[in-house]
Amino acid sequence: MRNSRLIVAAAFVSFATMASAQTEPQVAVNSAPGKVSMKGTVKTSSTVVGIEPATRTVWLKDAKGKVVQVVVSEEARNFDQLKIGDVVTAEYSQAVTVTLKKGGAPLAVNESQTLERAPMGAKPGGSASREITVMASVTAVNHQTGAITLKGPQGNSVDLVVQDPDQLKLIKKGDRLEVLYNEAVAISVEPQAK
Repeated sequence: MRNSRLIVAAAFVSFATMASAQTEPQVAVNSAPGKVSMKGTVKTSSTVVGIEPATRTVWLKDAKGKVVQVVVSEEARNFDQLKIGDVVTAEYSQAVTVTLKKGGAPLAVNESQTLERAPMGAKPGGSASREITVMASVTAVNHQTGAITLKGPQGNSVDLVVQDPDQLKLIKKGDRLEVLYNEAVAISVEPQAK
């Protein structure tokens, strides 16, 4: 399942190789009694300054002048559409929402994914997203340290620190926490501006 998420990232530009060209991450945190959400987005933009078709290698230059080399996987459609001067833009976002659930909701893990690649003949690019929902049981609450222990559906345990004392007061042993995790990447290539 993870491979489909990686196809788009490998299809043209990996987020990690363009980290030097990133804008400052935009992070938002929202909190309500029994619920906390965080979302972060990073955008990157680089210009194609070199292409070696035989090895499917592309050189990208960021706004600061740093050049990175990227080998484009065979899964990337339309490699032959790339031109010197094209602008490659990538946007990566992650979000997590934790919701307190009273009662005995069953422990579970669910995952879904989407993948879109550029149509044949277009500039390379695409998007991928993944959503994971985990329902975990609270097995311990330590009000002195602010730590809670969660047990997941496969029996693994993890300790988390709840930094908001008001939120910690709401959590009791036996409660459930639903964790919803989303990530998405979108990559596009635009021709050089005339």
